[in-house]
Amino acid sequence: ILSLLVCVVGIVNAQLMAVTERCREIGTMKCLGALDRFILRLFVLEAGMQGLAGAGMGALSGAFFSLINAWLRFGTAAVGSVSMANLLISIGIATGVGCLLSLLGVFYPALVAARMQPVEAMRVEQ
Repeated sequence: ILSLLVCVVGIVNAQLMAVTERCREIGTMKCLGALDRFILRLFVLEAGMQGLAGAGMGALSGAFFSLINAWLRFGTAAVGSVSMANLLISIGIATGVGCLLSLLGVFYPALVAARMQPVEAMRVEQ
């Protein structure tokens, strides 16, 4: 649970930095008429795709390396006894949890970006 908490804090930090770096873009979009929900949706979609890709690659590489570890420690009998259905379920659960954590971690930074005033966002110097 502690590592998942650290993961969420890291995602929040990365998304807050993304909001800070894109202040001018957010201000421009808001000046052109973008609603708060559009900005919110933009950041949630971005984090969802990043979370899905990162968690999917992490789950696949974790499964791959755990199979290699089982093969090196216990031989081919251990790898042959692994159920592919259980392996796919574990990969799916890990990917789902990673994507969910990514969506939870982006909620606060997305609200900050959506509530930003256009004039204040345009004034920010990089």
